[in-house]
Amino acid sequence: MYTTSTYDNPLVMPPSVRERYEFLETSSACAVMHAVCPAEWADILSVLDAYALDPATWMKPGGNRGDVAKEIDSLFEKRDWHERRLDIETYGYLVDGKGVRTHIFEPLFQEGYLVDNFKGRIAVDVEWNAKDGNLDRDMTAYRTWHGSGVLTAGVIITKHQQSLKSLVRRLWDQWNATLPPDERNNKLPIDMGTSTTTNFEKAGLRVRRGVMGTCPLLIVGLSEKSWSGEPYRTPTVDSSASGA
Repeated sequence: MYTTSTYDNPLVMPPSVRERYEFLETSSACAVMHAVCPAEWADILSVLDAYALDPATWMKPGGNRGDVAKEIDSLFEKRDWHERRLDIETYGYLVDGKGVRTHIFEPLFQEGYLVDNFKGRIAVDVEWNAKDGNLDRDMTAYRTWHGSGVLTAGVIITKHQQSLKSLVRRLWDQWNATLPPDERNNKLPIDMGTSTTTNFEKAGLRVRRGVMGTCPLLIVGLSEKSWSGEPYRTPTVDSSASGA
């Protein structure tokens, strides 16, 4: 599938947001949301403008709903986006030439899944450390919902694997250099070499295969450009959790 790049239009996406992330889109997704769902698009831009990767919360183990996903979801929640499941039920009828229904088909019910953030007719999923099969699920669902007329566009926010892998190594080496030699540890605090979790590169492979059909889709990749600029530091221990 051919991709588009309406995110390069400063009237659609402010340069301050454009320069901090990697983007990939189909069917002019950014321009479509800008024109058709301006309030929801303004929310998405506001979240992207406000968020920055902080090594204190990013560079520590965590599953699909780890700190990065929770932080981004909380920004959407403050703007009245909510986790929602979209189900579709289809009815079919046979009608004769006089407009009389001669047969009613069994209703076809399609159960959806819980989208991380839903508002209006826009779905936003934050796929940070999820199994990469989630990308197929998301894009296939977006395609179905768009074809049914209930979804204008889908957005997937994920990590740009190669860029962040280099950044993690650099920040970890800088941190190690501040420690006494006998306390240094060459092993990264998070696994950046796995090939089974979601990332921008894998999303791109599916986009080029056309998994989402004609549904406008925007992939947002958090990369080194999305970093807060803060160094790595030891994660703070929650004293309340330990009963202190």
